[in-house]
Amino acid sequence: MNAAVMQQGNPIKIAILAMGGQGGGVLADWIVDMAEHAGWWAQTTSVPGVAQRTGATIYYLELLPEADVQRAGRQPALALMPTPGDVDLVVAAELMEGGRAIQRGLVTPERTVLIASSHRSFAVSEKSAPGNGIADPNKVLEAGRAAARRFLCFDLQDLADRAGSVISASLFGAVAGSGALPFTRDDFEATVRRAGLGVDASLRAFALGYESADKAPDAPAAIDLARPVPPVPERAASPRAQALLDAIRRDFPACAQPMLTAGVRRQIEFQDLAYAEDYLRRMKAIRDLDAQHGGDARQWALTCAAARYVATAMAYDDVIRVADLKTRGTRFDRVRSEVGARPGQLVDTTEFMHPRLEEICGTMPARLGRWLEGSKAFGGFVERRLGKGRRLRSGTLGGFLMLYTLAGMRRFRRGTLRHQIETESLETWLALVARLAPRDYALAVETVNCRRLVKGYSDTHVRGGGKYRQLIAAADQLAGRPDAADALRALRDTALANVKCEPMERQIAEKLAA
Repeated sequence: MNAAVMQQGNPIKIAILAMGGQGGGVLADWIVDMAEHAGWWAQTTSVPGVAQRTGATIYYLELLPEADVQRAGRQPALALMPTPGDVDLVVAAELMEGGRAIQRGLVTPERTVLIASSHRSFAVSEKSAPGNGIADPNKVLEAGRAAARRFLCFDLQDLADRAGSVISASLFGAVAGSGALPFTRDDFEATVRRAGLGVDASLRAFALGYESADKAPDAPAAIDLARPVPPVPERAASPRAQALLDAIRRDFPACAQPMLTAGVRRQIEFQDLAYAEDYLRRMKAIRDLDAQHGGDARQWALTCAAARYVATAMAYDDVIRVADLKTRGTRFDRVRSEVGARPGQLVDTTEFMHPRLEEICGTMPARLGRWLEGSKAFGGFVERRLGKGRRLRSGTLGGFLMLYTLAGMRRFRRGTLRHQIETESLETWLALVARLAPRDYALAVETVNCRRLVKGYSDTHVRGGGKYRQLIAAADQLAGRPDAADALRALRDTALANVKCEPMERQIAEKLAA
């Protein structure tokens, strides 16, 4: 321990930052129990918050040796909350919680040992951003290296998963392995055994955390954020699928082949092999357009961009797909894994369903769907019955069969109103790209990339689709200007950076008036 902690009469001060369900309270209780069995005074308090998806909490502990208490001749007065610049050990159960501790001034270079798990549990603000809202983890690592006396960071969630335990156990091991507290490994392990629940799994996770911390460098290395491109497979599962794979290799540039392969997989999963063939036919027309207007000299930028966004445009998120995803066996397996269910345990899943009128009508045959969408009586009925949403237990036979039947409607998808709307939108978009490419290749590429705004379903789809249509209209109006591509890219960046439309709309007006 450093001199500040071991100074006579000065308690050891510990802050634990964790989100709901991560066992921050268990970790705090273990440290208190260990200290008390070693003859120390110990106190823990918690300060709940709602910083991330299930609420982030700071657990604060102070530990004081009994000898110091006796020397003082009175009971100690221990603090209830951490004070910036006055914390010896900070433990964060998630990387951004470590960053939050640094922001609050709880980590200081002259005294604080910072232990953080490198895994991420994305905040609501990261997941709800129209664009890529995921924060850069390496900025937290840089701040931690500068702010802490010693900074230990590795994936403690993965260690817990490998041991079949929870992260509080691997965090406890990391605290022990760091040497930040004046207790032996036997003291730590005895505490886990006294808890009496999941002891074997907890001890396995503890050991992995201990060994990782014991061997950890004083400062963690940067996290590699590179996403390697997967190779194109040599063989497909069927002769018809092999023909698609062969067409990708034969008819398209190498730089586009990995994304085209992913796009074909997505169309097959979304609909069928015939739908994947339609995707490649559309992409072949774009590849020919690209070749006619200098695509080879431009690294086939138009084809590569279209390979991604034509695939997502064709495999849109509708009610049928949502029902399909919710009834897959892999989804139930993932839920069981996330809640840590053991073999033989029952897990009941409740879905919150809030279909809008447009989504209900979108699953119907096109003519019927359009008629019902314009019916005030039907609209009022849907609002009365489903306006506040419904909860459906997909783990029951009735709930599962309802979703399974809805997912089975994909054989009729090509005749639905939603498919007609999406196909018309797709053809309008590709026709615009075909008109722009001969005049302004870069603008055509940026127009393709505007499709990034269209994602999700329900309100998310409506918001993104509205912005997308405004950008497409702006692209048509910007055509012919020397700065058209740069202007459209700036408009798209503004749209992705803001949930509301107003900033983008103001910028569109300014660009078109210039």
